Amino acid sequence: MPLQPHHDGSARYVPEQEPALGDTVDVFVRVPAGADVREVHVRTTGDGEPGFTEAVVDRVDGDEVWWRAPVEVRNPVSNYRFLLTGRHGYRWLTAAGLVDHDVPDHGDFKLVSHAAPPAWARDAVIYQIFPDRFARSAAADTRPLPDWAIPCDWDTPVIGRGPETPYQFYGGDLDGITERLDHLDRLGVNTVYLTPVFPARSNHRYDASDFDTVDPLLGGDAALARLADAVHARGWRLLGDITSNHTGDAHRWFTAAVSDVRAPERELYYFDELTGDYESWKGVKSLPKLNWGSAELRRRFATAPDSVLRRWLREPYALDGWRVDVANMTGRRGADAYTHEVAALLRTVVAQTRADGLLMAEHGHDHTGDLDRDGWHGTMNYVGFTDPLWSWLRHGDHPLPNFLGTPGGVRRRDAGAVLATMNAFRSLVSWRAYTHSWQLLGSHDSARIRTVVGDAARQEVAAGLLATLPGIPMIFAGDELGLTGDMGEASRTPMPWHRPESWDQGTFAAYRALVALRRNEPALRHGGLRWVHHDPDTLVFLRESPDATVLVLARRAAGSPVRVAGLPAGENVYGGAPALRPDAEGVVTLPGDGPTFQVWRAR
Repeated sequence: MPLQPHHDGSARYVPEQEPALGDTVDVFVRVPAGADVREVHVRTTGDGEPGFTEAVVDRVDGDEVWWRAPVEVRNPVSNYRFLLTGRHGYRWLTAAGLVDHDVPDHGDFKLVSHAAPPAWARDAVIYQIFPDRFARSAAADTRPLPDWAIPCDWDTPVIGRGPETPYQFYGGDLDGITERLDHLDRLGVNTVYLTPVFPARSNHRYDASDFDTVDPLLGGDAALARLADAVHARGWRLLGDITSNHTGDAHRWFTAAVSDVRAPERELYYFDELTGDYESWKGVKSLPKLNWGSAELRRRFATAPDSVLRRWLREPYALDGWRVDVANMTGRRGADAYTHEVAALLRTVVAQTRADGLLMAEHGHDHTGDLDRDGWHGTMNYVGFTDPLWSWLRHGDHPLPNFLGTPGGVRRRDAGAVLATMNAFRSLVSWRAYTHSWQLLGSHDSARIRTVVGDAARQEVAAGLLATLPGIPMIFAGDELGLTGDMGEASRTPMPWHRPESWDQGTFAAYRALVALRRNEPALRHGGLRWVHHDPDTLVFLRESPDATVLVLARRAAGSPVRVAGLPAGENVYGGAPALRPDAEGVVTLPGDGPTFQVWRAR
């Protein structure tokens, strides 16, 4: 597979990474030797009207020609694409790829002039903690249990399905997390993300009964302040989880609304005036849906000086941002379409409260229409990362549900289909939104990656892609130990601190080494992405920054060695394969063993 003309939104191709509205910035196209390209034009669509500008040769670097063209940042999101003309006609180069036919504009490259996400986010490695199942402090034993809780010993099996599932109570708390931060330090992560910590009537706490306090079962407000101090003392970040789409039915706003039709809280929800019934998340009546058409809701949740969103971003908690639960549904209900307006409002409030705050959305399906609107900084990229990787590395024939339960579950697919899926979703958002989205192999809402792939070798391949592809990697607590689970609730397994013999030490060592690799190779955090080869069992790509190049090989199974022309020589920095040396024809041969994950740093 010869290298193709290439452009992405990284600094090597767009040196100005934070353009302002009205700026004119240079963009570059890289054309390898032998490509049929004689002329290059950039096409823009400022104010909706297409126009063309001829590109010029900026430089010749070895066997590659770099073309340069100016693009005006005419609109907050400015589209552009390249027209490559050669002896045999023309081709379009868009974010969706290189094609010889006309394609719609939605796959164009994008320059975004909205305020950039916080600079620290691109260097983050997120560690997700489900507080009830992570660790117990000594104080946990002294707290009286609520009436809904089914008390469980730390070794009690998790009930993945059934009416008892949300009520199993293991008693993990925030001081327990604080006591275990050394484990996170050994792993190498630098950002802690907590699922909800507000009082509720379930172990998952997505049915908040109050947004103004921390659940006493977790240690209360003081325990969150202690955890925040400990996290920040290490130079790390701490993120919270907020439900903007709904509350619990025990929330004081909702209990006021149902007790009095004249209560001001009535407008915060959707009530049927005739029946008194109310809208809820997917018909689950314990999760009444919030009505973002309400000015009072916007005030209480976001804009008031002591709003829900603001208060936890301030000292003594100083959360570094929020993950927003079911952001895809927030503000959407029938004819109501407040989602983008609400996202922009929440982002404004976060930025006002702390300039470096992160606002991350949850989407379980197509997120592309909700990003690049001066709202969410990024999304949890299930459809553009998790699902395709699962389908490529899936092992065995047992039924395995995907994140949203698509009939038939996770289907096995070859690398070509996986790459097509990833590129389809990546091409519909800006490079900024793509690289600031969370890439994940699983979460508290999904199967565990070990269960999906079946063994440690394939999990290492999955973790390697997590560490080396663009985006912010997120690790669900326990994946690094090889914990298992075939669906979300069954995956919320207590961390086996007292049974170290059950840990998969090889998997932990692999995660630790991969996180360190990402930390030590700037190109893995800030570089572009150029795919150079795929076959059914193999993915090969380059991560390139202005100062460094890293080559990555991922194989799910053994096969023939891969021969690729135009790759640089390099020293192996992960996986132990030999150094790469191009032969007399400039061809590099990559090993055919597998499953394997290998990384080389170009010399």
